[in-house]
Amino acid sequence: MNNGMKQLVILSGKGGTGKTCVTAALAHLAVEDKHQVSVVLADADVDAANLELLINPSVLQREDFRGGQIAVINQETCEGCGECAAVCRFDAVHEKNGVYQVDPIACDGCAACVYQCPIQAITMHEQVVGQWFRSESRYGPLFHAALRPAQDNSGKLVTLVKQHARLLAMDEGHELVLVDGPPGIGCPVISATSGADLALIVAEPTRSGVHDMRRIFLTTEHFGVQALVCVNKADLYPAGTAEIETFCEEHGIELVGRIPFDAGVTEAMVHGQPVTVYRPESPASEALRAIWAKVLDELQDSQYE
Repeated sequence: MNNGMKQLVILSGKGGTGKTCVTAALAHLAVEDKHQVSVVLADADVDAANLELLINPSVLQREDFRGGQIAVINQETCEGCGECAAVCRFDAVHEKNGVYQVDPIACDGCAACVYQCPIQAITMHEQVVGQWFRSESRYGPLFHAALRPAQDNSGKLVTLVKQHARLLAMDEGHELVLVDGPPGIGCPVISATSGADLALIVAEPTRSGVHDMRRIFLTTEHFGVQALVCVNKADLYPAGTAEIETFCEEHGIELVGRIPFDAGVTEAMVHGQPVTVYRPESPASEALRAIWAKVLDELQDSQYE
């Protein structure tokens, strides 16, 4: 593949569909298959990043991610009037022995206490809410991140991770940015999908899986990103797989593959490898190889649209 860098995002309407296992397998196939593609990887699931567990990267760069602000009371100037505690809707301001302090976990960053304080003893301070990393893996550079629990701004952190991956791909002439997207349809998913040339939706044939696959397709459709669908563990619930197939036919979506249930996938995860590496001849690996060929064809065709 050449003639311009492409972005492929792997999505799922819910967690647990096998999205990251599919991403790791495609990363392996991209660089090891007969049609070699130079890849930069981005794990955009910043709330629960785990692509690194399957590709064993080495961290080269580690940076703090700052987002949101919390209130801090200057104890030297605070007169203990209690106006801050009275105005706080989140019960984040507490008094002990006449000293007022802000609980950084409970603070929502609204700054109401700052405006209420009669002597300007409260200021807002930016906080470190996570970290992002640049790593090197056997399949190419990897950008990933870790957002601290109960922190917001995950959409901004996803954007940062993707931006660094995209810039490196452009600077070094890589052909593909492969993004392991977050589950669901929220802000982080929108950030991960933005600018993608193609989305591969990993669906599972369960009641919730079919429902959420429809939602994520409507999300990609809304943002004008072409989507393909593959069904993971397709043989466990044939009726659910048939429902997914019918939905794809009705909406003109290409169903690029059905991955059978394969115990080798779990074994590969335990050994920290993509299934296409650990069990290259397994049923799941064969299905993933066929899926990658179709995805690659679609990416190449999009160059001429």
